[in-house]
Amino acid sequence: MNNRSLVIRHTIYLFITALIWGTAFVAQSVGNIMGPFTFNCLRSLLGGLVLIPFIKYFYKGIKPDITTIKGGICCGLCLFAASNLQQYGLLYTSPGKAGFITAGYILIVPILGLFVGKRISARIAAAVVAALVGLYLLCIPVGEGMSINQGDMLCMVCALVFSLHIITIDHFAPKAEGVKMACIQFLVCSALSAVLMLLFEEPDPKSIAEGIIPLIYAGVFSSGVAYTLQIVGQPGVNPTIASLILSLESCIAVIAGWLILGEGMNTREVTGCIIMFAAIIITQLPQKAKKKSA
Repeated sequence: MNNRSLVIRHTIYLFITALIWGTAFVAQSVGNIMGPFTFNCLRSLLGGLVLIPFIKYFYKGIKPDITTIKGGICCGLCLFAASNLQQYGLLYTSPGKAGFITAGYILIVPILGLFVGKRISARIAAAVVAALVGLYLLCIPVGEGMSINQGDMLCMVCALVFSLHIITIDHFAPKAEGVKMACIQFLVCSALSAVLMLLFEEPDPKSIAEGIIPLIYAGVFSSGVAYTLQIVGQPGVNPTIASLILSLESCIAVIAGWLILGEGMNTREVTGCIIMFAAIIITQLPQKAKKKSA
């Protein structure tokens, strides 16, 4: 398989990831019913357990190498911090503002990338700016404004940690066993969330039972499938472009609400979606090769 075909395949993996995350938005809202730490503990545990049979079937040995272990632990730490910051942020701010601020990783990733030698072209930089404009139109209703509250601050830190998560995957994934690394990531996130769950929450079996279907969807698909596809799909794709593709989850969440739940889409939201999709398409257009000087 040539390099271009490989990039296309990995890009498709990231699009599927954004699709699953976008449609799982409703399922994630159940986290504030059973407690953020409880939800993330059980969700991540499901995500890790569902991968074990897959690893046993497709890999010769279940024991991971040292690079995979290191990558899984580092990614698990980032995922633990980001997912719990996001879940707590939703307690104090609107979903629209939380989505917009969290998706700020599309701006943070290229900035962090400069420190590890990942440079971007002017075309990709323009796409990042356009995507931020589209996100603002999509997520922030007219008149809501951008006043900062406690939830917004938590989501800002969450955006930074999600950026570190993307950079960490970019570093480890090409050298690690992707599915095994994803499994370790979930188990680390689940274990750390369990500690805070026992310290600060009282898990209620009734609340867990009431939200079991959304929890299974979020655990198996949003975590187990989507985050694994992110790890498998990111190698070979510029991390800035990867962050742009993943940010489409906001568009997909709105479109899914329109198609599945019958929620309306106003002109502002449609415009935001169009701008974001256009920004992604711009990054995928092949660049003309530079003419060699005589």
